[in-house]
Amino acid sequence: MTRKDIFLSPYILIPAIFSGIALLAVIIAYRIIMYGQQRGIDSFTMMIWLGMVTMVVTFACSYLILSIILKPITRFVRAAEKLPVIAQFAERETNEKGPEDIEHLHRILDQVTTILDKVEARELFPEIIGQSRAVRGIFGQIIKVAPTDTTVLIMGESGTGKELIATGLYEHSLRKGKTFCKINCVAIPEGLLESELFGHEKGAFTGAVAQKKGKFEMADGGTIFLDEIGDMPPPTQAKLLRVLQEKEFERVGGKQAIHVDVRFIAATNKNLPEMIKSGEFREDLYYRLNVFALNLPPLRERREDIPFLIDHFLEKSKKELAMSSRAMQVMLGYNWPGNIRELQNVVERAVVLAEKTIEAAHLPAALTGEVSAGIYWKGDAGNKPLDERLQEIERGMIIEALNRAGGVQARAAQVLGINSRSLWHRIKKYGIDVSTLKKATKNVDEPSNYE
Repeated sequence: MTRKDIFLSPYILIPAIFSGIALLAVIIAYRIIMYGQQRGIDSFTMMIWLGMVTMVVTFACSYLILSIILKPITRFVRAAEKLPVIAQFAERETNEKGPEDIEHLHRILDQVTTILDKVEARELFPEIIGQSRAVRGIFGQIIKVAPTDTTVLIMGESGTGKELIATGLYEHSLRKGKTFCKINCVAIPEGLLESELFGHEKGAFTGAVAQKKGKFEMADGGTIFLDEIGDMPPPTQAKLLRVLQEKEFERVGGKQAIHVDVRFIAATNKNLPEMIKSGEFREDLYYRLNVFALNLPPLRERREDIPFLIDHFLEKSKKELAMSSRAMQVMLGYNWPGNIRELQNVVERAVVLAEKTIEAAHLPAALTGEVSAGIYWKGDAGNKPLDERLQEIERGMIIEALNRAGGVQARAAQVLGINSRSLWHRIKKYGIDVSTLKKATKNVDEPSNYE
């Protein structure tokens, strides 16, 4: 006879078990009351016996059930604590809380989840350097929207890596392997942009000596990336809207409608809602493009990634260099209004000036001056509310303290003059990845990383 296994959800099984315990307690209470009445025992004594027996039975059953449920979790956490990347953190937590503390279990599991997220990020997006929670959040959104044909609008400051994100969307889409056209709307003169996008017929304008296919026609069946969409001229915006709505257009100077199947990705560093108010950008086009928005965080909101980006740029150079601790502190404290592009330029400049180790003296005066003044919210801070500015300052101070403490939270708390629990809650609030900072600061002064 074939054995059949029945699987029940814990959300049904556990309440059912505790309901059974309650029923058992009622039966036992009834038996005690009947026994007491038969023996003539007074009600007060019966109540004491009833309470003691009910409490013992309930406690024993609950302990047994919870131990069975929590045993695999505890076993997993103890195995995780032996891993080198978690061992130091786990030892400090155990000394403060004890190995069975529920908050301790939560923190260890949180550390494990973070590590797994980083591994997944490196595997899925090897070209994009970043392991902070902000960047991993973007990766998660890419994985969800990439397999669809949904139009994506990538927004972010200049230098945040919008083109890399667009490429990541294409690489994880169902159209991978088909045409991927990239158009920079600000790099092409206004008079030639329509011809570049839609193509033109022979004789459409002076110099049009032959028919030419546009990018939309060439990208049929594939993906087109429109970078700096905020700089597209209004007449071209109107024609683009038709392509988005009806999937058809005419070449410049032509009358025949051309149908295309194209997936759209657009990017901008402009504030499109403000441009709509000023009449510079079409509102209907904005809503057609803004189906799924990806907002890329500026570098000042993902400072944990700075050491990895620096490491990446140093590896690309031909010189074998390390970076001093002071230079790294300056890089972590700077506001980076030009984001990753500015960081790359600073590293390339330092590589030219340095011999074996990059010191703070090899960095531009703008960096050292701003960090020395303790300005963490320079740039567009004038448009931000006071609370948001203060949060940026606090976040920058916490990252700086963690960097000085080598990523050890207890030491960083001493530097900041607060207790460890308060620091942990602030780290969670701002989404600071301590393990990333710890790994980065550990390798700051090790030349072997670049040899």
